Amino acid sequence: MTLLKTKFVRRRTLSYGQKIFLLATLPLVLAVGAIAVVVTNQSRILAETEIRELETQLIEAKRAELKNYLSLARTAIGSIYGNASPFDEGAKLEATQVLSAMLYGQDGFFFVYDYDGNNLVSPRQTSLIGQNWSGLSDHNGVPVVDALIETARSGGGYHTYDWTKPSTGETARMVTYVIGLQDWRWALGTGIFIDDVLETVSTARADTTARIRETFVIIVLITIAALVAVFVTGLLLNLRERRLADTKLKALTERILDTQEEERGRVARELHDSISQILIGVRYTLELARRRLKSGDQGASDNLDQGIDGLTGAIHEVRRISADLRPGVLDDLGLGPALKSLIDAFRARTGIDTYFETVVFRNRLDDDAKIALYRIAQEALTNVERHADATEVKVDVFGHRKGATLRIQDNGRGLTTPGGGSGGLGLRNMQERIDQLNGTLRVLSSEKGTMVEASVPLSHMLPPEQSINRSDTRKTA
Repeated sequence: MTLLKTKFVRRRTLSYGQKIFLLATLPLVLAVGAIAVVVTNQSRILAETEIRELETQLIEAKRAELKNYLSLARTAIGSIYGNASPFDEGAKLEATQVLSAMLYGQDGFFFVYDYDGNNLVSPRQTSLIGQNWSGLSDHNGVPVVDALIETARSGGGYHTYDWTKPSTGETARMVTYVIGLQDWRWALGTGIFIDDVLETVSTARADTTARIRETFVIIVLITIAALVAVFVTGLLLNLRERRLADTKLKALTERILDTQEEERGRVARELHDSISQILIGVRYTLELARRRLKSGDQGASDNLDQGIDGLTGAIHEVRRISADLRPGVLDDLGLGPALKSLIDAFRARTGIDTYFETVVFRNRLDDDAKIALYRIAQEALTNVERHADATEVKVDVFGHRKGATLRIQDNGRGLTTPGGGSGGLGLRNMQERIDQLNGTLRVLSSEKGTMVEASVPLSHMLPPEQSINRSDTRKTA
């Protein structure tokens, strides 16, 4: 069960490339999503504003048309109304006849209600004539007759409600304009159905909604295309970087193998040229001492002394080679004493004036930093010995707020080949060592000499307590 769970967790773990892809696409998706929402909302708001404006303009046009119709009706009965008294029933009858005959369009007509709610004129719907419709409301609960009478009493105005359309018998929205004939206590008005306006507005709203939906789909398609482009680009870059990484890894492997073979060759030469020769000499000396002892020659003791001296020299050579491979003083006493031992040996071997300055580290550098700085110093001094023709070398190592720095300067002829000797292998080794520590390596060269400066960050400095404990542990061990 635990094994299956582990496999499941591994399958769900994202690869580095997938993380990069998500990191690149997630902000894009969020940004496009936010843009899509903002664009959609703004488009909907703008479209709704424009549709309302269109509806208002169309209705205003209808209202202006109603005013014109009502002006015609008032003109038609103006002489009758103006010359009649408030109680002239004959004039009222004549006026209703004139108004009933004034029809326009399929559904246009004039209507009259007295202030008590009785219908006097309704040529399209004659069933309403002679009945009291006070309290009448449409199917939405909007008052009709009472509202018309109240508007007429107030001097006139518009009123909107649902009413049966004479031409179709269906209920539709109607806008009316009504005025009051105060002497006769009449509410005279006319209306016009605006279902065509509402249909136009509804069509415009549907078209706008479709365009907004189409815009949203286009944004989504563009987003998908962008994601595909990002994915393909990331895939191509990943393949390219992988090829480059494989090439660099292959080159690094080759350099490591070359370095190993060079180091093995150096150790082999050291063993052959020094220890092997010394041991051969000791062997011949001891064989000579044995023959002298057998013959009773008193000079055998001299040969034994020579053999002992030869063995002592071999021991020193073994220690020297061991120190070159891994100096024990580096682990026991720290970087400063190890560098001093290295420089003393360099001075004795080459005769070059070498000066060493350091600040006491109290063994606060971690193992990786100590080894890297020591190997860099070793490589730099080897380059000086082999290629620089220098007469003076200065080595400084010190700590500071940002970490620790090793600086090696000589007064030689500078770097005569790219990378400085050994085909640049030495400087490449230095660079790789310092890169592993996230440090920096500077190499400045001119005809007056070369400076190599290696710095490691503060993260490779141990706390005082930890360094003290590690030193105490070594001493105890």
